Formats: sequence, structure tokens, C-alpha cells
Amino acid sequence: MASPAPSPAAAARNAQLLGLALALLGAAFFATKGIVIKLAMLEQVDAVTTLTWRMIVAVPIFVTVGLLGYRRRLAQRSVGAPPVLDRRSALSALGVGVLGYYVASYLDFSALTYITAQLDRLILLTYPFFVVAFGAIFFKRRITPAMIVSLLVSYGGIALIFWRDFAVEGDNVLLGSALVFGSAIAYAGYQILAKPLIDRMGAQLFTSIAMSAAGPAVVAHFLATHPLSALAVNGHALLLMLTIGTVSTVLPAYCISTAIGLIGSERTAIVGNISPVVTVGLAIGVLGEAFTPWHAAGTVLVLAGVWLFSRKQKPAAGAPQTTIAAQTT
Repeated sequence: MASPAPSPAAAARNAQLLGLALALLGAAFFATKGIVIKLAMLEQVDAVTTLTWRMIVAVPIFVTVGLLGYRRRLAQRSVGAPPVLDRRSALSALGVGVLGYYVASYLDFSALTYITAQLDRLILLTYPFFVVAFGAIFFKRRITPAMIVSLLVSYGGIALIFWRDFAVEGDNVLLGSALVFGSAIAYAGYQILAKPLIDRMGAQLFTSIAMSAAGPAVVAHFLATHPLSALAVNGHALLLMLTIGTVSTVLPAYCISTAIGLIGSERTAIVGNISPVVTVGLAIGVLGEAFTPWHAAGTVLVLAGVWLFSRKQKPAAGAPQTTIAAQTT
């Protein structure tokens, strides 16, 4: 005898729980990226080679899923409805993909050559502040006192960790921090430009097109700077390359996009704040990175600032808003 179908309230509760679980998993998977890159460097695999392997592994998966989704949407399209994908949107997605998945990713991967995974992740976490800054500059969006306070709190935390690491590592920390700040700025631009495209074509199709553009750009960069033989890595390094393409890229992308569909972007973003905590834990446990009282205080301040920002920020009409549907930089 078949079991009775769950009530609407129970079904909604189950969907919420599933969404929260997927948001947590997506944040945790995404947090492994810096750790895997650091481990690859210990295997003498540099940032550009790791980024290239990431594309080799991830792009075919994203493209396959995107094509299947595109065909499904074509089959469901009613007569007289607007096209699923037009030329202008496709070209825009290609350009935005190069910015987000090539420029931002290259700067972030390169930064990890010089700074800890902890500092890298915390700086990258502040990209929403740059989104707001761009909104104020280009869309006349008002910056509130609460936003300024949250920014000062977060960057106060980054300053604590920066000055402690700078005293130990010197100029490397300055260069690495500059690179990851550049990545955060590029990613903020990507978020603003990607939002209307994702709304128009869906996260699945957009991500497939964006990755399709970034993949060749990354490969071209690799071929211009490395011999093809550099892609030949040892067995342990190959396992890391497969991990960064799947666990650190593909899985978080689909976990997060599914979570957004179940519990909404705001709740998914709040749950996603666990990501730097996971990175810090892995950096200490796996990489053996130092975690002093300065690191603890800085991490708390950064997370507090981001929490204040996400709690106080109110969308303004016509202003750009962030999305984490394709947050795999």
C-alpha cells in the first residue's frame, strides 16, 4: 500500500530543510578551493596550470548541462513567446564570463601564491561592498551609514590579519592582497553585469555560456606562458586537479543554484557566510597555517561586517543587486 503524500506544510518544510542543507554543502564545497590550490602548489603545480585544469574538468560538465537545459526550454517554449536565447544576450554572457571566470579567477588563484588561504578568502568575501560602490557610482544608489559601518568593521578585521601577516611575510602579503582585492573588484563587476543576464536566461544556461568563453581564454593564457607538457602532472596532483574542477567548482555551483530556488537568494547568501569559517578550519587543519588571536579577531570582525551588511542592506528600485547563483570564481 502506497504511503500517503505529505501535506503541503510538510512538503514546504522538507523543501526548506533541503534548501538549507544544499546551501551549507555549496558553501562548504566552495570553501575548499583555496585549500586545493595551496596543496597543488606544494606539488609544484602553479596557479595558471591549476586554473587550466579546472576549466578542462568543469567546462564540459557545465556545457553539457547547459545544452540539455536549453533544449528543454526550447521544447517547452510556446508559440509566439520570445526566444530562449538571442545573439546580444549570448555575446554579453560570453564577455561577462571572461571577466568573472577568467580575470577574477586568475587574480584570485595568483594571490594564493603569496598569502594564506584564510586572508584570501576573507578579502574575497567583501566583494559585495564593491558592488555597492559601483551601484553608487553608476546607478546613483544611496550609501547608508549602516553600509559604511559594516564596511569599516570588515576592513578593520582584514587590516588586523594583514598587518600580522605583513610583519611575518613582508612584501608578499602586500602583493597577494592587492591581487585578491583586484579579484574582488572584478567579481563585483561580474555580479552586476551577470544579474540581468541570469534573470533573462536562467543561471544554468548563463553559467554554461560564461564558462564556454572563459575556458578558451584560460587555455590561451596557459599556452602563451607554459609548454603544453606542463599539463602532465603526477598522480596526486591529478587528483587535486579533478577535485578543484568538481568538488570546488561544479558541485557548489549546482548546490547553491538549487538552494536559491528552494529558500531564496537572501537565506542562501546568509548560510553562505559559513564558507570562510570552513576555509579557516581547513587552512589550519590541512595546511597548518597559523591562527593567532589576531587571526581570530580579524575573522570575527570580517564576518560581523558582512552580516551587518547583508542584514541592513535594502534593495533600491533600479539598483543592481548581487546574486550568488554562479559563485564559483
